[in-house]
Amino acid sequence: MEYKFRSLGKHCAQTGAPLHPGQQCVSVLLEVNGQLERLDYNLDAWTGPPEQAIGYWRCLVPYPEARQANTVDVEVLMQLFEQMIDEEQASRERLLYVLTLFLLQRRRLKLEDSHVDDDGREYLSVVGSRGEGPYEVLDQQLTQDEVRELQEALTAQLNSEWEAA
Repeated sequence: MEYKFRSLGKHCAQTGAPLHPGQQCVSVLLEVNGQLERLDYNLDAWTGPPEQAIGYWRCLVPYPEARQANTVDVEVLMQLFEQMIDEEQASRERLLYVLTLFLLQRRRLKLEDSHVDDDGREYLSVVGSRGEGPYEVLDQQLTQDEVRELQEALTAQLNSEWEAA
């Protein structure tokens, strides 16, 4: 037999005060006119189960789930990578580098080699997993924080484009 009742409420059934994430509360299951009804109480307002209670339990008010990032097709990112390589805009080299790291991580790009030019700049030589390239990407020597910032910027840009589509 399957029983259905609503999930945890947002307000205390006794006081109407909001139930906050991480807060302990008490939930009660009642049968009202043949239907299961759930009531939730702040611990401070709990005086014991109502007479018609089927059961009751303590629980924690859950934190809202983080909105899942839209997953972006790796092929779309590969197209963006190829566009950025072709454009050769100095202002986007840092973003290109982070995109390269992501595509390496996703195994859509493969690291073939790295080399240092006459000016002492290090380049990554990468190829696409389907035979694209080779491509040369300047190693930006970014800190972890800079990589994280650029990843967030790239994700925000892709998500805004995703939602606009």
